[in-house]
Amino acid sequence: MDQPLRAVDAKKRLRRILQSGVVTYAQPHALEMIRERRLSILDCENVMRAGVVEEAESENGGWRHQVRTQKIVVVIEFLSEEEVLVVTAWRR
Repeated sequence: MDQPLRAVDAKKRLRRILQSGVVTYAQPHALEMIRERRLSILDCENVMRAGVVEEAESENGGWRHQVRTQKIVVVIEFLSEEEVLVVTAWRR
């Protein structure tokens, strides 16, 4: 898998994964942060579907994209062509 992806390619891959791939959540960090910040899994998935995907940034040995709406940010990392990892999320 080529990394880093350009934002436009990341958006396409993310849409494919949301349709027929696997979305995982970093445990325990992502799930704790989502709960703590009064977000839900559905909130995160809606942001990934409709949000703006930013260019990749290198962090902790991987390439991460922020996906943003006006109210929420979700940080993702592609693990494969068919799997995306939600690293964390927060309200803006």
